[in-house]
Amino acid sequence: MRLQLGAVIILKFTIKLNNKLYIISTPIGNLKDITLRAIETLKEVDFVACEDTRVSMVLLKHYEINKELISLNAANENSKIEFILNKINSGRSCALISDAGTPGISDPGVRLISSAIKSGVEIIPIPGVTAAITALTISGLPTDSFLYEGFLPQKKGRQKKLISLAEEERTIIIYESTYRIEKLIKELSEYMPNRFMVVCRELTKKFEEVWRGTPLQLENLIKEKTIKGEFVVVISPKSWIEKDKISL
Repeated sequence: MRLQLGAVIILKFTIKLNNKLYIISTPIGNLKDITLRAIETLKEVDFVACEDTRVSMVLLKHYEINKELISLNAANENSKIEFILNKINSGRSCALISDAGTPGISDPGVRLISSAIKSGVEIIPIPGVTAAITALTISGLPTDSFLYEGFLPQKKGRQKKLISLAEEERTIIIYESTYRIEKLIKELSEYMPNRFMVVCRELTKKFEEVWRGTPLQLENLIKEKTIKGEFVVVISPKSWIEKDKISL
């Protein structure tokens, strides 16, 4: 076939998404922090498994995406796995998202992913933001080796965990909620008073704040601060030398 000079041919390839589970990272606050690939995949899949349908609806509506939503959270994950896998194995494609960040990282999804692998479903990662790495990158602390702890045990095993972390020679990353951040900082003042810490509040959101100092300095500072939102605490290695510390 003869083409006129300057004519442009655009070929559109349709990717077969059937029988696949896509693990999609979503923004931790700012809705603009989502990848183009994540948006495209959410538009193409047949349905979305999400932590809270109300939260996920805000994101999907923002990007004009209309999909069937199925809740998958800590309370119902075991009972929903078979239902979701049956839909995937019948030839449909699923996107797994959490309320914020990457599914499975202190969020529901691990059991579904594990079960999907065992049943022969192909798992496709769509990477993006996570609060832990975001906080680590702005901490100024060593990044060559770090320990991600997520949320510490609330009661049983908490003291034992803090004693163990006090001897840790890697940078430590901990998640904490509004309700327990003051308690955590007081505990760190007791178990590792000389360590340097970076506390990140509401990362990527309107009221984002970053506090730096020793546990005692932060214990005093936090009394004057707004204690709302989600927190990421980054703690220096035990042997991190004094001259490297960054003042408040």
